[in-house]
Amino acid sequence: MGQAVGEPDGRRLSMDEAALGHRRRPRYPGKNPRHFAHKYKELDPARHPDTVAKVLASGKTPAGSHVPIMVGEILDVLRPVRGEFAIDCTLGHGGHSRALLERIAPDGHLLALDIDPLELAGTEQRLCAEGFAPSVLTLRRSNFAGLPAALATLGRSGADMILADLGVSSMQLDNPARGFSTKAAGPLDMRMNPSRGLSAAGWLEKVSAEALRSILDDHADEPHAERISRAIAGRSFALTTDLAAAIRATMPDIGSDQRELSVRRVFQAIRIEVNDEFSALDSLLRSLPHCLAPGGRVAILTFHSGEDRRVKKAFRSAHREGMYREIARDVIRALPEERRANPRSTSAKLRWAVL
Repeated sequence: MGQAVGEPDGRRLSMDEAALGHRRRPRYPGKNPRHFAHKYKELDPARHPDTVAKVLASGKTPAGSHVPIMVGEILDVLRPVRGEFAIDCTLGHGGHSRALLERIAPDGHLLALDIDPLELAGTEQRLCAEGFAPSVLTLRRSNFAGLPAALATLGRSGADMILADLGVSSMQLDNPARGFSTKAAGPLDMRMNPSRGLSAAGWLEKVSAEALRSILDDHADEPHAERISRAIAGRSFALTTDLAAAIRATMPDIGSDQRELSVRRVFQAIRIEVNDEFSALDSLLRSLPHCLAPGGRVAILTFHSGEDRRVKKAFRSAHREGMYREIARDVIRALPEERRANPRSTSAKLRWAVL
């Protein structure tokens, strides 16, 4: 038997393996691995369907994947049929796009947008592998504010249906390298397109306490906005966990559950500002009636009050002006069964309008 040499992951290779340059995939490090990159069973669902099934059965989302929210309700609202032209303004992992494509193909067409170049490439590859060819699917790297320009490139005057899911995808939330959450230490980035603009860390170093307080109020309805903004504005935080710890430290008199809610709200507000999400949403809401064909349907899925207020106000205003023939009077929420199976659907609100 050959001698053994060391591997970076602590495993031992035989001299024969080392001579051949052989490297095995790192062993799955236990039931609950600490690092995102080690969760390869969940990151490779085709090879490990049992593991993925167990995670789903526990009411969680498998690492590196995304469970599309309220698919049935969205299909009921948009009513896609074969041959129609649909637009998905927020492609993400492609779950909603796939559901639309299955109903409009093979004679219809879907235009899908996403600002995140990392997720766009992977989703394009998956959908193409499933047989959705360029004849039925066009993808564009753009946020939803770029909808009119993307529509013009196809020479289309209007869509039969438009969908915008405003939630951050599970892949973005789960991956600490993107800096969207505090599940694990990662760079404080939060950019949907990591190659453009200031990171969250860079933005925080420049923002004033007064401006940050206003943003926490407007973007997240944060009740402790003043004390948090005084403590973190203008400071340097390298890691997501550094910022989370600083936020918690401002509220020693608040219960732990409420502190964690504040941490999530502050991260949400900073993410919205770093990516200029509300400006993009306002631009989309103004352009939507002009991007629909007569009788066209639009559905928007929101995940917090700042988004929902904007959508509700825009739909009501356009309805009063006669631009929409009909709008949702009340929001549609995920059914209890979906909320239990996928807790990330709990905060979702669906609104719709018909041109």
